[in-house]
Amino acid sequence: MKIASQHVVSLTYDLYIKKEDGTEDFVESATQEQPLTFLFGAGQMLPKFEENLSTLSTNDTYDFELQPEDAYGTVDEEAVTNLPLEMFQGNELPEIGAVLPLQDNQGNHFQGQVLSIAEDSVIIDLNHPMAGQHLHFKGTILNVRPATEEELSHGHAHGADGHQGH
Repeated sequence: MKIASQHVVSLTYDLYIKKEDGTEDFVESATQEQPLTFLFGAGQMLPKFEENLSTLSTNDTYDFELQPEDAYGTVDEEAVTNLPLEMFQGNELPEIGAVLPLQDNQGNHFQGQVLSIAEDSVIIDLNHPMAGQHLHFKGTILNVRPATEEELSHGHAHGADGHQGH
């Protein structure tokens, strides 16, 4: 079956970050035993990722790269902020390099990485950890099926076979 909007796609992938010298560093993978399963066209995946898969069917393989602007964006040097130390009262201060779950005043969730700790604040980089990276995806489409009514109403897949795992 060919991938289309409102279909559930299960796939394997190996993700690499392509460095300037042409070499690649392995980042993560999804396997046949634990595939990535998602509702195609629901806005959960990077648009260019879905665009590269849009002509494929079950058992097809793929191999494509995404430039930073088509993935997690370029690094924004202005996306660094100071969080007052009072925010961490009663808790241990985070370690440098730690990724913190944050929320803005509108309730939007995002993450920030601790760059350093100053006398009165924790300095956080709000760029996505993969901002500025050239991503290289390789994998196989394992399964494509129409989404169930429940999946469409919930806006996400309930597993490779349509049943939510618990």
